[in-house]
Amino acid sequence: MTPFNAIDVRKDFPILARSFNGKPLCYLDSTATTQKPKSVIDALTAYYSQSNANIHRGLYALAEESTNLYEGARARVARFINAARPEEIIFTRNTTESINLVAHAWGRKNLKEGDEILITAMEHHANFVPWYQLSKEKGVVLKVAPLTAAHTVDLDALKKLLSPRTKLVAVTAMSNVLGTIVPVEEIIAMAHSVGAKVLIDAAQSVPHFKTDVQAMGADWIAFSAHKMLGPTGIGILWGRYDILDAMDPFMGGGEMISIVSVEKTTWAQVPQKFEAGTPNIADAVAFVPALDYLDRLGLDAVREHEKELLAYAIARLSENPDLKLYGPLNVEKQGGVLSFNHKVVHAHDVGTIVSEEGVAIRVGHHCAQPLMKALKVSSTVRASFYIYNTKADVDALVSALARVNQVFGLASGGSR
Repeated sequence: MTPFNAIDVRKDFPILARSFNGKPLCYLDSTATTQKPKSVIDALTAYYSQSNANIHRGLYALAEESTNLYEGARARVARFINAARPEEIIFTRNTTESINLVAHAWGRKNLKEGDEILITAMEHHANFVPWYQLSKEKGVVLKVAPLTAAHTVDLDALKKLLSPRTKLVAVTAMSNVLGTIVPVEEIIAMAHSVGAKVLIDAAQSVPHFKTDVQAMGADWIAFSAHKMLGPTGIGILWGRYDILDAMDPFMGGGEMISIVSVEKTTWAQVPQKFEAGTPNIADAVAFVPALDYLDRLGLDAVREHEKELLAYAIARLSENPDLKLYGPLNVEKQGGVLSFNHKVVHAHDVGTIVSEEGVAIRVGHHCAQPLMKALKVSSTVRASFYIYNTKADVDALVSALARVNQVFGLASGGSR
């Protein structure tokens, strides 16, 4: 593993040259979406300038070129996560759509009243709401595994919740709020032992450490391009081919059919069966240089860089007696995400003051209201790190947070 220099990496991201309120942009919201290197921006422009045509339909050269670029992107994603074959990659709009695809195309066909779905208390709404909706529609029982005091999944409690009635276990690989890294391989093995299928919300894990879907053993994983340097509007659902082949289509229309008639309609093969209509061709094509960029850095190096930043951030923010930090607070069990609250000032006020200093952080419930309830808070402040962040960004956050007490006239420790 060869470390990389984040200062050099920053030069590849045009937006990081911006300033706000006369302060250089300090971007600490990569969990929501990452910034894009020039190679991705250029690829998007190049597609529309040189290769734009609809795919899978035209016999002319430009259409064939566009089709080859799109299918090449599918093959590139397959290699990145070590899928057994490119056909196991389904392009969607985002992680949310990928999970909803499974809920509609597999859940509605295979689940019945009394069956059980097991999730955890730290799931993003994208991996909660589709199963909640299915439970109300089909009479399926939705069970939630709790967290430990250290903000990790309580594996003992999760194991006790499993039963022969459990048909699906749907868990995040890494919390978008706490950064908690979930031992998904262990959970997958437990779920499969009772005959349950497993879906992994990998939106926060695939961008940050190596993912080998064949070794992992899940039945589906879902993630998004925009959280790993790629464009918005492209999500990925990976599934085992035999499972995808047995699933019903998600949407009806062009490209997902084989034969259409009043008497009988048949479906196209996987993956076209799940990609109705004209897909997001350009953004799929522009996802390729994002994957190339991460491969050049090396995901092991990405992970080590984030661990170093997280350790520094935990240490620096722990020096402030007015802050309460959430999560494992252990770099071996936590990704590059750090959530916290000011003990007196509301998270939204903290976010506003920090923004005036040019620091971009996220505040709110982070699309994880059940987790907020478990933490007994309404919201948190969240800083998240990626390849272009440095310790100077952490220092800028610390300085910006010092202004919170000044604005509210608070002494250290929260007193006035």
